[in-house]
Formats: sequence, C-alpha cells, structure tokens
Amino acid sequence: MARITVIGAGLNGLATALLLARDGHSVTVLERDAGQPEGDADGQWQNWERPGVSQFRLPHIMQALWRQLMERELPEVIDELVRLGGVRMGPLDMMPPAVTGGSRPGDEDLRMMLARRPVVEGALATVAARTPGVTIRRGAKAEALVAAADASGVPHVNGVVIDGGETVPADLVVDAMGRNTTIDRMLAGIGAQRPEEQSEDLGFVYYCRHFRNESPRPAPSAILFYEGMSLLWVPADENTFGLAFVAASNDRELRALRDVQAWDRAAALIPDLVPLLAMSTPLTDVQVMSGGPDRHRSFVVDGEPVATGVVAVGDSVVRTNPSLGRGSSIGMAQACVLRDVLREVGPDRPAELARRFDEVIDAVVGKMYRLTLDQDQNRMAEIQADIAGTPYPPASEAWALQRRVRQIMMQEPDVLRFFMRSALQIEALDVTAIPPALRARIEAEKADGPSYPPAGPTRAQLLAAVAGADQPAESVA
Repeated sequence: MARITVIGAGLNGLATALLLARDGHSVTVLERDAGQPEGDADGQWQNWERPGVSQFRLPHIMQALWRQLMERELPEVIDELVRLGGVRMGPLDMMPPAVTGGSRPGDEDLRMMLARRPVVEGALATVAARTPGVTIRRGAKAEALVAAADASGVPHVNGVVIDGGETVPADLVVDAMGRNTTIDRMLAGIGAQRPEEQSEDLGFVYYCRHFRNESPRPAPSAILFYEGMSLLWVPADENTFGLAFVAASNDRELRALRDVQAWDRAAALIPDLVPLLAMSTPLTDVQVMSGGPDRHRSFVVDGEPVATGVVAVGDSVVRTNPSLGRGSSIGMAQACVLRDVLREVGPDRPAELARRFDEVIDAVVGKMYRLTLDQDQNRMAEIQADIAGTPYPPASEAWALQRRVRQIMMQEPDVLRFFMRSALQIEALDVTAIPPALRARIEAEKADGPSYPPAGPTRAQLLAAVAGADQPAESVA
C-alpha cells in the first residue's frame, strides 16, 4: 500500500484521509493551522481558531448526499457528530403536514446533518485521530513539492516540503487546501504546466449571522428567493442556526447589510423570521463573505497530466456558489472516487492514475458542477434583472423548469418531494420521473418571471429598510 500525503485537514482532506487509511494506505495529513478541536460543540465553535479557513464560522449545509455517503462509508463520523449535538433532519421534517401531505416512505432519504462547520470538522478530526494509518500534523504548512522528471519529461511528485525545510516523502500527494489552494504556485515551482481551469465569477456576496433559538422549535432549512436577493436559512446543532442575505457584489445599496442594525431591519421584513428572531440570541455580528468564482479544474490537459503523483479534491478542483451548500457533498463524492480509482490503478502507475482519476471525476462530479453552475448563472442573471427593473427570460430550460416547480411545490406534496430530491441529492430535475398528470400541471405553469413570496419584501421595501441605517445605503462605498 502507498504512502499518501494529504495537504489540508478540512472537511474534505480528513474524509479523504479516512477513506484511504481504511483501504490500508499510510496517510499523513499536513495542516497549516496549529489549533485543534477541544471540548463540546460550543467549545469548538467559540475557541477553535482556523485562520486558514475564511468561512469557518459561516453557515454550512451538509446536504442529504453528504449524509448518505458518510453513513455508507464513514458511519462513525456520523455517530461522533450526533454525540456532539448534530441532528439528522430534512426540510420536510420542518414543514407542516398541510404542506408535505404527512410523512411518507423515502422521506428519510432527504434528511441532512445539521451542525455548524467547526462541529462537523471536529467530528471528522476526532475519528481521524483514533484511526490506524492516519497521522495529522497540525502547524505544518506545505511550502513546496518535491519532484523528478519521468521519461516523458512530466514532473513526478514524490514529496512535500513543509515550513522549516523538512521533506515529507509520498507516493501520492492530495491537494485538499480548498478555496485558497496554493497548488498552482507549487506546481510552477517544479516546472509543471498550469492546470486547465473553467472559471466564472458570478459576483455573489453573503451577509451572515448565527443565532441560538431559545426554544426547541427547529428552524427550517431553505434558500428563499426574493426580489434582488436571496435568504439562506441554515439550522445547525444545539438549537443554533445561520442566516445569510445573498446579494450581488455590485449592488451598492445592499452593502449596508454589513451593519448589524441595517441587517436587523432587513430581517424584520421577512414574516417567518420575526417570531423566530424574537426567541433567539445572536451569536455573531454580520460576517461578510464573497462567494468567489464557480470553478472547475483539471490536472490533465490535452490528454496529458500536468504532473504525476499529485491529485486534488474538494474546492481545490470544484468550487460552487456557497448558497446551494454543495461543496462538502461534491468534495465527499470526489474523495470516494479517489479511493475507488486507487483500488483500480495504484500510484506505481502514476500517469494512468492521473488520467483515470480525471476521467472518473468528470463523469461523477462534472455533471454536479455543470448543474450547479447553470443554477448560479440563472439566479444571478435574475438578481441583476431585479436590480435593473427588467424582466429575465430563463436562459435555460432547466431554470424555466425550476421556476415552474417552485411556483406550485408548496401546494403539491409530490412536486415538493420531486424538487427536494434534486436539490438535496444534486440531481437534475427530470419531469419524466413523475406521474403524467403532475407533469402536465408543472408544464402548464408559466415561467415568464420569478415567483417571489407575496408577503415580500419587495426590493423597494428592502432598500428602504436598509437605508434607515446611520449611513445611507447609497453612500456606502
């Protein structure tokens, strides 16, 4: 079995390490941040410092796909997460029977794992620490790759240099450094070609806060569309939940949402939030995060690896708009692919391994990326049209179908489940999979424009609320 070095001890790096160690590989995880999880869920939330993860205390969604893969592959992680207060629950569990039609067989498949990001990572770290074959070195920052050219002249990676100059030898290096990976610089340092990249910065920005609900009432999990913005509503462990206004980065008038008072006034316009926030205590002020570009990268260009002995998983390879909460699920799928490919092609056949991994990743994960990118593109185009006060005709049939489904799903339990399966398991909406009568109902809906909640807020109402801050919204730079 191989010596494998994983760079990054985040969600995807730890999951990859666990899967590979279970297959008998010797896995060393290098993590630049020295801190480690200690204590209960609140202790990890309050005290664990992870400066290398900018979104560490922002809302995270562990979708049904992530839970399903974890329960199948690493069930002890789920057990540890439940011990820390994580909850198996899905949107249907939080909706009234009048909307869902009551509980039905198969609803359990749509349950997510509700927990804050530090708690999820803490569960993975706890299991990894007691797993034979896994060594986690915290405070060990990867600085460079060590490589020698193979017969074809392609650099072959056989180790990682960490700060201080130590070389950690490896038969395979896995980049799990996430959104801010430095792998391109490391590859350039060994003379490798830059990975091929498809990237589109759609300009999403998030104004986020966390709260603790003082009553046992669960908060629903949802992304709700309003005129010119969206609201991301993410329940978590220990009666906590996250809320984020998702806006366009060029929407200058909404930049005042970074102010707590402006944020509160905007939240007061959402009817369902008012009673919940009245029973809740804020855990954070407003945290602002840029969504960054949607990005898909390949380490195989024109059929040839840019380097052998190195692969990447997670946000280092596929990065999507955080509001859909798909990063952890896509990353876990990639980790499973790497484990499976290594069973087929070992590190002793490095060029074949690189090509095969790239091929399977595109087949399994590429379709998830393209589906998500289509949604991101259309939703941002819709937001821009709202800002301009112009209509937005859907640019794709998939988005037109989603508009139709959203318009009736709260009145049709079967349509609601049809939509939730797609959203939580990252699958395309397929109308051929539902009964003909229901399909006819969906197809009869008009998709001319977005169907926003009649209770608002409208964009005009939102701007008026935000502009009531000490500094008017239009003057915020």
